[in-house]
Amino acid sequence: MDPVIIVGAGPVGLTLALALARQEVPSIVLDEGPGKDEPRLARTVVLREDTTALVERLTGTSLAEAGVRWSGWRAMRRKQVTREITFDDAEPAPLHLAQHVLTGVLRTALADEPLVRIAVDSRLDTVEQEPSGVSAHTRGPGGTWWRGSYLVGCDGPRSTVRKLQDIRFPGRTAVERHAVAALRTELPWSNEALLHRTPPWRMSGPSAGEVLGRPLPDGVWRLDWLLPPGDDLVTPELLVARVRETLAGWSGGSTPAYELLDTGVHTVHHRLARRWRAGRVFLAGDAARLLGALGAQGLDEGLRDADNLAWKLALTWHHGPREALLDSYQTERRAVVAARLRAADQVLPLLRGGKGIRAYVPGAARSHDALLTEGHLGRGALGAPGTYADSPLSPRRLEGETPVDTPAGSPVEDVRVTAEDGSFVRLRDRLGRVALLVVLVAPGTGVWERKHWVGAGVMPRLAAAVTALPSPAELLVAESYPGAAAHTVLLVRPDGHLVTALSGVRPADLHAAAEAAVGGAAGAADAEKEGESEAEARSGAGAGAGVK
Repeated sequence: MDPVIIVGAGPVGLTLALALARQEVPSIVLDEGPGKDEPRLARTVVLREDTTALVERLTGTSLAEAGVRWSGWRAMRRKQVTREITFDDAEPAPLHLAQHVLTGVLRTALADEPLVRIAVDSRLDTVEQEPSGVSAHTRGPGGTWWRGSYLVGCDGPRSTVRKLQDIRFPGRTAVERHAVAALRTELPWSNEALLHRTPPWRMSGPSAGEVLGRPLPDGVWRLDWLLPPGDDLVTPELLVARVRETLAGWSGGSTPAYELLDTGVHTVHHRLARRWRAGRVFLAGDAARLLGALGAQGLDEGLRDADNLAWKLALTWHHGPREALLDSYQTERRAVVAARLRAADQVLPLLRGGKGIRAYVPGAARSHDALLTEGHLGRGALGAPGTYADSPLSPRRLEGETPVDTPAGSPVEDVRVTAEDGSFVRLRDRLGRVALLVVLVAPGTGVWERKHWVGAGVMPRLAAAVTALPSPAELLVAESYPGAAAHTVLLVRPDGHLVTALSGVRPADLHAAAEAAVGGAAGAADAEKEGESEAEARSGAGAGAGVK
């Protein structure tokens, strides 16, 4: 079968190529650039716990030295601290690093990967689809035709793939603008991010009264100043004045020594592609959506796109066409991003509404800071990883379902498990393969070698049930899982989302859930939609209220 063609060699495209390679699927990455990225310290990314773990698992590299995990988060309004958080094992810190450093880590991991070919200086200009595959033409020094099984556009906001497929990209332009500076200096605190709203000092030039400071390695900080609506020019002189005023304000009145390393203006747009799939062509990352106001990090969602799509393409590549499975990529990911965009658009007028009556409501400032904190730290509707509770891959109601602390469709907790070879690993380390994961919760097994219990109790019956599943699956055993009783069986997708939890070994339920999870049977969401459509047809109702 032909390789998957990936258009775009940014973090999302490179991550997708690695994710496919880890599942033994070859790919061709069409990179319109020279194969390396310009160092820009003013262009950084913030990765949450799940996306950091994804990159580390795929690259086999710890990102700890590539970036900074914040020791804490502080929100201030004028001179008052309104919110303070200290990060620890129970409250994992986000990871902040320069984007070119991240792509460098991904490129290094791909350098020796035989299943991935990166074609540099290759700019896409034509895509042609056929029932058996897709062809792409690139222009440049090595302009040629490329043949693939599927094609994924990871080519950014001005996506050529999206335009060639005539997919609309509606939304809002310039939702927010920020002046950005990267500088090396010493502040009164270290490794702690600070969001300062309405600082007590006067800002030079137009200002919306908000500045964000986030640490990077080697004493470097990225500072962002929210700009008021409009197209006011941010001159170098104005930016230097902002830097000096902000550093002085944070350092007790005198500007500490600093070295200005990079500057820029960051403009946030909110857009959502109408379709994320057109036959054998898919969109991912900024080619499919743009978001980023109020701290919501677009790259996090782009990496989740890659994680969601990779295992579905891999299962199809290895085991034949599964249209329902491939369709679920758009259904799941577009719904999550649409919800994120709606939440941001609803909150924006509240936070940026100026001096309306809400500004004088007691406690309003603190609630605003709490909302911004959610977005920046990856919590709540503005930042938490999305769930797929209404996915078409969700199984119909099963008799043996049992509740655990992780709702169906949500990312699973990263507990320690025993693998089939008897080794102790983290559950997250077993993700990203073609196989589903079946996890038995069996207290007491953690203190015994696998050979002592692998043939005892419910294990033989569960092992037989796993072998009979309609898709490859790996059987793991956990000493415990949050909210799970003994002998609970968890079915987990390759991207780490829970399919279902069953009370005990129930081969029929496990088989039905696994079949639904890989697109082999209609899930609960599909059944409900079919029923609603039939009812509307009988009553003459309209088309319903889907996400537009």
